[in-house]
Amino acid sequence: MAVSAARSTEGTAPAPAATAVAIAAEGVCLTYGAPGSPEILRDVSLSVPRGGFVSLIGPSGCGKSTLLKIMAGLVEPTTGRMTVAGIRPVEAAKRRKIGLVFQDANLLPWKSALDNAMLLRSVADKAMPKAEVRARAEAMLELVGLADAMRKLPSQMSGGMRQRAAIARALALDPDVLLMDEPFGALDAITRDEMCEQLLDIWQRTHKTIVLVTHSIDEAVFLSGEVHVLGVKPGRIVETIDIPFAYPRGEATHEDARFRALENHLRGLLRRGHGGRQ
Repeated sequence: MAVSAARSTEGTAPAPAATAVAIAAEGVCLTYGAPGSPEILRDVSLSVPRGGFVSLIGPSGCGKSTLLKIMAGLVEPTTGRMTVAGIRPVEAAKRRKIGLVFQDANLLPWKSALDNAMLLRSVADKAMPKAEVRARAEAMLELVGLADAMRKLPSQMSGGMRQRAAIARALALDPDVLLMDEPFGALDAITRDEMCEQLLDIWQRTHKTIVLVTHSIDEAVFLSGEVHVLGVKPGRIVETIDIPFAYPRGEATHEDARFRALENHLRGLLRRGHGGRQ
């Protein structure tokens, strides 16, 4: 089966988005060290529509997480331009337009789920009354399905519950953009599937823009509206794939023949990125 949704983007800028753009990268390059050092990222150009769900996938070491850090304002590109909500990422982060979720939930072990969910907002917005910070955190914990676990410590929660608490903590900032770096990578397969379904529900209810870094082909195809495939040495976008399935998605999505065709196509790209192993 041909994968008509795939298109090569290496060396080209993306077409203008039909809707408002939340994130835009134009010719982003990154080199660590002295001039002449190996490039980490080369000429990365992409756009993420406001309210879109986009995944970044590629071989280990291709720069997926580094690109996410540039989006978050944690790393400055050597050349090129990155904007979030039309401004530099570091400024967007200061304005609480960016929420971050990592593979490790990084919850404070001595604080309850509720206290952890309140933490970032209370630090970032000292003028907000504590009652409002608390109400926002409670609402986000309810949104992620932890209404009955607000008093639990991280040690009393499962891995999936801890990740949901981390997502609630990020959403409590009310960011425009949620950047997620392998958030389910440490979870077992069943919990991971459940978290994917819950993340789609959260996305559809909040209308946040989500960019997800993942090593899971299934995850990328199931969740995303668009997948950017990165190559390695240097990291660069070699193909962008539009995912054709309507939302909401479920078991029928997995059973669609096009789903398997897209998975196979992505798997072939990743194998070539790992040195051509078949």
